[in-house]
Amino acid sequence: MTIPGRPERDRQHRHARRDNHTRPPRGDRPLVDPAREAAYQAVAAVHRDDAYANLALPGILRKAGLAGRDAAFATELTYGTLRARGTLDAIVADAAGREVGRIDPPVRDALRLGAYQLLYTRVPPHAAVSSTVDLVRMVAGSAATGFANAVTRRIGERPLAEWLDRLAPGDPVGDLALRHNHPEWIVRAFADALGVGPAEGGELERLLTADNARPQVHLCARPGLIDAADLASESGGEVGPYCPYTVRLGGGAPGEIRAVGHGPTHSPPRRPEGPSLAHVQDEGSQLVAVALANAPIQGQDTRWLDLCAGPGGKAGLLGALARLRGATVTAVEVAPHRAELVARAVRGLPVEVVCADGRAVGTDIPEAVFDRVLVDAPCSGLGALRRRPESRWRRQPNELPELTQLQRELLLAGVRAVRPGGLVGYVACSPHVVETRVTVGEVVRRSPYPVRQIDARPLFPGDMPELGEGPAVQLWPHRHGTDAMFLAALQRED
Repeated sequence: MTIPGRPERDRQHRHARRDNHTRPPRGDRPLVDPAREAAYQAVAAVHRDDAYANLALPGILRKAGLAGRDAAFATELTYGTLRARGTLDAIVADAAGREVGRIDPPVRDALRLGAYQLLYTRVPPHAAVSSTVDLVRMVAGSAATGFANAVTRRIGERPLAEWLDRLAPGDPVGDLALRHNHPEWIVRAFADALGVGPAEGGELERLLTADNARPQVHLCARPGLIDAADLASESGGEVGPYCPYTVRLGGGAPGEIRAVGHGPTHSPPRRPEGPSLAHVQDEGSQLVAVALANAPIQGQDTRWLDLCAGPGGKAGLLGALARLRGATVTAVEVAPHRAELVARAVRGLPVEVVCADGRAVGTDIPEAVFDRVLVDAPCSGLGALRRRPESRWRRQPNELPELTQLQRELLLAGVRAVRPGGLVGYVACSPHVVETRVTVGEVVRRSPYPVRQIDARPLFPGDMPELGEGPAVQLWPHRHGTDAMFLAALQRED
């Protein structure tokens, strides 16, 4: 299975421009139900414009006036199709007798949606076929409908299990990639991080399965502002199993919860006079921030630094904790629009937002004065693929060298910023060993300042299972129900 590159996206842009000019007027277009049309628009935006589904889809649903079951169906089609794209492409290519790269992008996206309905949902086959043909007629014209009809009917001739058996490449990595909708390089990366062989299956398969499950929405009850039990009662959720500030929701729209107010991903605040009581944040992200905040250190404990703060979730949690302890937080973000998101997220908390490059310690950022430093470095995001289904196909392994170089520079900057005796928490939302253990090992080895890695496991709740052999902690969706967050704790010595 391959990862699409820029040439394919360039072809998509060309075809998209042609499609926009040739699409028939609205009154002459075939009737396509609004949910499927919304899903197509979202999928096309992801593939054509490099959009993010979680940002594109809500606006599309609002514009279409979809809610309830229709919105849920459109969401399932969108996220499911994006998540299973590699497997769907293999099946579409076999049924079409040609590579998916040779199919016009509008038709290809419609066929992906049709194949997902046929193989992964309970939509009746005749409805999946006819709706796909109508969708192709709408986005590409009548000339392509015969092709779409033939391809979708061939796809519907076999259940998913038979397609997987037919197309399985016969090697452990390729088989897992096809069956569990992951690129092969990510399957290998997960196996390396778990310390298992791909042929062993077992835990690796459990991880891949969990990575495809729809994640719960997690809320963070900001300490000192609202209790997690009260937030759970208000939201209809349940207090999280590990972090004392987490509430896990079974469904619903978190933005409609009174306590959430505004946050890093929400519109301007409803309560400008004070901080939000809660915000949306995965329990794993909360756990690593709390671990850093609760770690014992010697000496003063009043100045904290969030070196890569955007969009502001961890800064909001640290700010709430700092408010209780008489500390202050400096939140650094290099991108101006993300710095503004951070400012909204920390409104009313003892947090100063600085728009600067996190590596600018000694110039824009003071050196050797902070007691605690969080380095939540930009990463591949492989730990949150279940929340961003398109990312697994968008990310490419050749991006890692540039990312890891930046991660090491930021972590070294964090070591420069912390005072002797202070603590640096290095966080990555990725289990890839190059972004986690290798990066930390390189910085400890090459740092011009004396620094040592301490055992991070005691910083997590005592009842958390399977925290590994240390000294770093790697969380997992299949073990902990969180994103795959990584934390290493470094102490600067005198």
